[in-house]
Amino acid sequence: MQPSLAVAAQPVTRERFAIHDAAAAPISSFAADVRRGLTAAPKFLLPHYFYDALGSALFSAICELPEYYVTRAEDEILRERGAEIAASFGPAVRLVELGSGSARKTRHLISAIVERQSTLEYIPVDVDAGILTASAHELLTDYPQLSIHAICGDFREPAALLRPHLPPSDERTIVLFLGSSIGNLDPSESGAMLANLRTALAPGDALFLGADLRKSPSILEPAYDDPLGVTAAFNLNLLGRINRELGGTFDLASFAHRAFYNETAGRIEMHLVSRKAQRVLIDGYEIAFAEGESIHTENSHKYDDATLRTLANAGGFTIEQRWTDRNGYFADLLMVAR
Repeated sequence: MQPSLAVAAQPVTRERFAIHDAAAAPISSFAADVRRGLTAAPKFLLPHYFYDALGSALFSAICELPEYYVTRAEDEILRERGAEIAASFGPAVRLVELGSGSARKTRHLISAIVERQSTLEYIPVDVDAGILTASAHELLTDYPQLSIHAICGDFREPAALLRPHLPPSDERTIVLFLGSSIGNLDPSESGAMLANLRTALAPGDALFLGADLRKSPSILEPAYDDPLGVTAAFNLNLLGRINRELGGTFDLASFAHRAFYNETAGRIEMHLVSRKAQRVLIDGYEIAFAEGESIHTENSHKYDDATLRTLANAGGFTIEQRWTDRNGYFADLLMVAR
């Protein structure tokens, strides 16, 4: 989407773009988290490690699958209700985004905001410096009103990353957390993350949160287990990454992708199931698998009004407005800091 304001193109200068590397002191390392997860009972791996270069490309392909409604549903909300959403933010804002990626959907909001104010500061946060730089240059070319101060780092504890880059301002800070990424966290973890974020915000600032809603397993399960096997490849790539980066000896053909809706917990679960009894070496240690044993790689929690209110309250926010797509599959919520 191109901006509609007729503003002359501006060069991508240091004044318009900066990237801050906050990755020097990560919360934990890939190697440590892999060892911790695979020596636990039951075994698990953390889902944010899906997104190396190949994993990110596979996820982009997932977003194009007919079964994967999540991206299309939120894109519909932002595309069709963008002006209304921007108006709810107020007359003067700065925009932060956690897990910004390519910022494809964010463009709908940027376009709507720059219709209302002459300049906009955008602060995307992502672990991938390459995608931050590439997306920033595209956005700055398309939006002359924009300046970007990107932060490369792990946003699981967002306040530590954001505080140095959010000085007091007359502009209202709006934090975007799109795509139902919050659903990857268990309820206690998601509440703690929002409470941590709240400490970096002033009263009246807001979180704009994407949340996938509860619905029939006949809709949910194909979205995470498509017949083309793209989601299976995305899941298995996590083992491939361990092989590439940590010297692992996983035979990917010896593991099967499994995804199902756990109705009691209100979540999709993704697993990698060992097809046989086997042993795998990783960085000098050995992991044994029984036939049928699984590695739990992802949860994707689905929400209803009650669980969303509980989440907001746990984080110190109040839900002020809510938008859904025409099918009622997905919600974007404006949650105001108390």
